[in-house]
Amino acid sequence: MAAGVVSDASAAFLLSLVHDIVLGNVAAGMFKKDCTDLVRRIALFTHLLEEIRDFAASDHPHASSSSSSSSSWSADLAVALQAAKRLLSAASAHHSVNSPDGAAKRISFQFQCVTWKLEKSLAKIPFDQFQISEEVQEQVALVRAQLRRATERYGSLNSRKVSNAISQLPEKERSNTNHEISAKLDSIPESCTTLRHAADKATKILERVNSSSIPSVVCLSNEVDSKGQDNLAAKGAEQTKKPDTLVIPVDFLCPISLELMRDPVIVATGQTYERSYIQRWIDCGNVTCPKTQQKLENLTLTPNYVLRSVINQWCAKHNIEQPSGLANGRLKKSDGSFCDVSGDMAAIQELVSKLSSRCLEERRAAVAEIRSLSKRSTDNRILIADTGAIPVLVNILTTDDASIQEHAVTSILNLSIFENNKSLIMLAGAVPSIVQVLRAGSMEARENAAATLFSLSLADENKIIIGSSGAIPALVDLLQNGSNRGKKDAATALFNLCIYQGNKGRAVRAGIITALLKMLTDSRNCMVDEALTILSILASNHDAKAAIVKASTIPVLIDLLRTGLPRNKENAAAILLCLCKRDAENLACISRLGAAVPLTELTKGGTERAKRKATSLLEHLRKLQQL
Repeated sequence: MAAGVVSDASAAFLLSLVHDIVLGNVAAGMFKKDCTDLVRRIALFTHLLEEIRDFAASDHPHASSSSSSSSSWSADLAVALQAAKRLLSAASAHHSVNSPDGAAKRISFQFQCVTWKLEKSLAKIPFDQFQISEEVQEQVALVRAQLRRATERYGSLNSRKVSNAISQLPEKERSNTNHEISAKLDSIPESCTTLRHAADKATKILERVNSSSIPSVVCLSNEVDSKGQDNLAAKGAEQTKKPDTLVIPVDFLCPISLELMRDPVIVATGQTYERSYIQRWIDCGNVTCPKTQQKLENLTLTPNYVLRSVINQWCAKHNIEQPSGLANGRLKKSDGSFCDVSGDMAAIQELVSKLSSRCLEERRAAVAEIRSLSKRSTDNRILIADTGAIPVLVNILTTDDASIQEHAVTSILNLSIFENNKSLIMLAGAVPSIVQVLRAGSMEARENAAATLFSLSLADENKIIIGSSGAIPALVDLLQNGSNRGKKDAATALFNLCIYQGNKGRAVRAGIITALLKMLTDSRNCMVDEALTILSILASNHDAKAAIVKASTIPVLIDLLRTGLPRNKENAAAILLCLCKRDAENLACISRLGAAVPLTELTKGGTERAKRKATSLLEHLRKLQQL
């Protein structure tokens, strides 16, 4: 199939999903407004997808090249749209009179997850490649802003509407059927119990999936590799209505995200969820199981290896796994041709086998060679991962030998550069071991561990998992006490992790404000820019704002308004504006410290962003003086 046709078909398939959602939704019940708002926003995707479809179907010389990048964004958008479709169905059917309070809370949380995924998927679309018109780009920017606001609104998970609806329920309806767990289990016996439960359940699931009759299934929209996606999309909207459409067993879907699970974990009640979504649920302050509403006696997340294996078998059977471009010892090149790499694979497999050797020197030599190979090319990163090296490298991360540890963590860093390897590294459970290296390894190992966490955290769902792993205190320690390179690696990782709201509080509790203030006042001025950049994203958090003010950071920021570089002045103004909004005390403080003069100068000679921030701050100061 021609490349342009593939993009055309992908856009047509996405359009069919949008039309199904817009035409098929009948909003009702407690979440009527939420459903109506979500459908209205999704309806605005139509013009964008129509332009992409028309461009891809045209004879434009760039139509073919643009399609090569379509697979990732279109798959992400299709996942989000299908999740939205399932959520709208569940939310419309929800009636507060007949449902426990936890069900309403869970649906509210699902709206947060779906709006977040839709906004992120829109951000990935390469507008320039498809020559999207300015009018449609403005429309998409508006939709993204609406989705961001909706995500923040759902973030509280305790909206007045949900609270009022719950308060109106009869007492009998408000009480959970199983509101307490019968006995609190110790961590080790609990893990054994939950894993045995998961194994039994997974066996039953596997039997059901392999049987001819699946009692409860959900249509698979897009969890397919690029070939499968193209074939599916090429058939257009009709395929989703055929009786033989590929379906996902409900047991494979996360009860929160309504998507196929890739990293299933078990909570204390024995229920299984996708790790990133249940962690997000916990980070929002919830201490109940979303599905059963039972109180979680502990917040341990136990990997459900058995179910993961069953899901992987099912994915392999239906050709759903994301392709690495490697098949039968042949690697697909960028021009579409294949090259024989069977010899290279055999050599790498031999190296991987030596990683488990009893001879220390042999292990050292093997991991050093893998580090070298992983640094050289993307092809090597694909081959090394395909030989199963990642789990073995993770296993030796905690070795007592400093040299092996350094080589292993650096190998994982190099492998993580290839996007498909990120999920393999996460699925291998690498994060806890990387954090251990970050805490106690040699300085080089700690630097590379921090860089690895940054690389992995580029995927949004990984920010949640890494943040909950204990990585943030270890990164803050490296930021304070590491080498210059280590401090920069830690700063980069912390900035990326703190984009996720739930990690900001963790960073504050780990003492990041003190570390950043020290960087701002360092006479060498070598990391002022990094410190201000991190502060600028932390300042929107209530706890961080209080900690910044308490640490006497405001005078330092005003000094930077006077003497800093243009970028420093811009960030300092942005932070001060965030601190002073709706806070008369902080506003009075910057007035007493003479901020008006440097702010006025900034409105005349600063960057465009600095001018806007300074102008806004001066307006707040004028209003304060008029009181």
